[in-house]
Amino acid sequence: MAAIFRPIPWAFRGSLCLPLSARRFSKTADENRSLAGKVAVITGSTRGIGFAIARRLAQDGAHVVISSRKQENVDEAVTILKEEGLSVTGTMCHVGKAEDRQHLVTTALKHSGGIDFLVCVAGVNPLVGSTLGASEQIWDKILDVNVKSPALLLSKVLPYMENRRGGSVVLVSSGVAYVPVPKLGVYNTSKTALLGLCKSLAVELAPKGIRVNCLVPGIIKTDFTLREKTMPNMLPDMNKIFGVKRLGEPEECAGLVSFLCSSDASYITGENIMVAGFSSKL
Repeated sequence: MAAIFRPIPWAFRGSLCLPLSARRFSKTADENRSLAGKVAVITGSTRGIGFAIARRLAQDGAHVVISSRKQENVDEAVTILKEEGLSVTGTMCHVGKAEDRQHLVTTALKHSGGIDFLVCVAGVNPLVGSTLGASEQIWDKILDVNVKSPALLLSKVLPYMENRRGGSVVLVSSGVAYVPVPKLGVYNTSKTALLGLCKSLAVELAPKGIRVNCLVPGIIKTDFTLREKTMPNMLPDMNKIFGVKRLGEPEECAGLVSFLCSSDASYITGENIMVAGFSSKL
């Protein structure tokens, strides 16, 4: 167990935390930015929370590799961020497919031969209905994409993160892991599994100098959430219990991820952190 708590060397220098409205950067790299010189791979990053995270990490100096299942969405996201003077590339990647995961890693390595951060946002939910009525195919699809793919992708990325030292992995779960939503039972279960995956990987990878944490968003204003009509309909009841007055914004998740990738979080690993307007834990 002593190896788990061995001091970990970190290569980051400096930090930066500014409001979004004040974050305007030129194409010239600023070495004082907290993530300058780092490479981040982000799945599911052309919309919503993933896109907000990609923008924030790039603003903080990282070269960001964007990915999603549709190339046209990747191209659009890359164009937007490049027009803001940010260092980004992108590729189509269905995280449930081994060949796509390998191509994503290969694309990331083209920038500087290494990878520092992996942020796993991609997720699916093809079923609204009975948990026990879900078919085996539904179970396989949700668990393959939401739980297995982050672990399998990390196994491909790990050798390159080890070479760089000081790596950070952020898994994106959901508040439904703590407060299950009716008719989303299989999805709820997959997101709960990510909390356990975070804990297991954090213990396993700490001696390698790699931290693993989990972002747990609440009801965030994204296309994915708004399509799931059950979730927004829960807001009035949650207001009565927790005092939540609004939906969250994707940018309110992005700052936490940047922090978890930075040297400021060098002694934080194995944490499941809610960004939900309330906390379900003691």
